Amino acid sequence: MSHPPRALLLAALSTVSVVSGLASARAASPWPAEIAPLFHVPAAFADANDGRRSPLLFADGRTAATAADWTARRAEIRAQWFALMGPWPELLAAPRLETKSETARDGFTQWRVRLEVAAGKFQEALLLLPPGALHDAPPGAGKKFPAVLVPFYDPETSAGLAPEKPLRDFGAQLARRGFVALCLGAPGGDARRPDLGGANCQPLSYLVYLAANCHTALARLTCVDAQRIGVVGHSYGGKWAMFASCLDERFACAAWSDPGLVFDEARPSINYWEPWYLGLDATITRAPGLISATSPRTGPYATMIAQGRDLHELHALMAPRPFLVTGGSEDTAARWPTLRHAIAVNRILGREQRVALHNRPKHDPTPESNEAIYRFFETVLRPGN
Repeated sequence: MSHPPRALLLAALSTVSVVSGLASARAASPWPAEIAPLFHVPAAFADANDGRRSPLLFADGRTAATAADWTARRAEIRAQWFALMGPWPELLAAPRLETKSETARDGFTQWRVRLEVAAGKFQEALLLLPPGALHDAPPGAGKKFPAVLVPFYDPETSAGLAPEKPLRDFGAQLARRGFVALCLGAPGGDARRPDLGGANCQPLSYLVYLAANCHTALARLTCVDAQRIGVVGHSYGGKWAMFASCLDERFACAAWSDPGLVFDEARPSINYWEPWYLGLDATITRAPGLISATSPRTGPYATMIAQGRDLHELHALMAPRPFLVTGGSEDTAARWPTLRHAIAVNRILGREQRVALHNRPKHDPTPESNEAIYRFFETVLRPGN
């Protein structure tokens, strides 16, 4: 399968270049010209305030003003979110990986594997290896490759085996570009009824726990550079990738495709209140759909809203690691004021151009938005970059 020409992405971004008026700043950008404009806040949002409480403010009202302050504030945010979402089971030190079949495909090798994602819990996944990468090579043999975890409803879509779902084949496209890709699906096979394996935490947090064990599994492969592992997902997979990268700092970078960057109860697809995300409540079962008087908030989600919490607190945990959002109908350019919170945290750490936003009209990915993702990972994760 051919890649969209990079000239196409450059053409799509040319309008951004004119509107933002940042040509001179981009000239010194560390990013390729195709995606450099995405790391600059458009002039229309340069001073916009979204009204959310700064993640730099401690619970007691103090402001984090130095890197040391941020270390303490970061720990406070993590502790607060885990207290709300519930504790994880113990992380796996050495997840077991069993191979089931090998298939040669166009530009890479596909292994169908049985992967231990929690203690004694296995899921089928697809491990995609570029030429020269061997997942079972002895230690010290061969070169090290960057890797990306690709969560979605099912592993086949991410691996390019679902032609009815175009432009969601992140794993296959990245494998063709020289990345090891691990494609993972929902635990139990049904995203709305996830198998939590007895874990006492919210389903979205449990997905992060699975992602953390998948990171360990990838890092243990002798063909993978453990310091160069990213995560990417679209929609449901975008929420999964966002929470995983924010709460597990081992992910070197992340790309989130239209996940819903904030709690927005006017958007039915930004449904963090559902019981398969953050609204699981042992005492109440609400009907799926928008929040209403007859279908109120439940579980930790209700507490988060009552406390004035929002997802910008998690975005801040990415600093100084870079992340790219490719937003569609759910994450328009109007999300820039919220992303400015993460930019402010990066500045405390002496970092610039670590937060990027690409926009498209609809929820579905486009060749241009996907090309931005691939160029982002090539820039961050390739050795020497």
